[in-house]
Amino acid sequence: MATDEAPSGDIRVLLVLDLVLSLLFSVGAVYALDLAGVGEYTWENVALATLFLAVVTYVAVLRQ
Repeated sequence: MATDEAPSGDIRVLLVLDLVLSLLFSVGAVYALDLAGVGEYTWENVALATLFLAVVTYVAVLRQ
């Protein structure tokens, strides 16, 4: 039986995965900006970038 809808997973798992991947990307992005002299590598900047990426991802992908 074929359906048009993809099976959805547990939202808690998706949110944790979103946060972990956003954190990893943010560490790399903030580090690269620090190397380029654009910004400073601090855990506060990493946390803000992670929060921003997680919210954008949630709004764009996870929210139905």
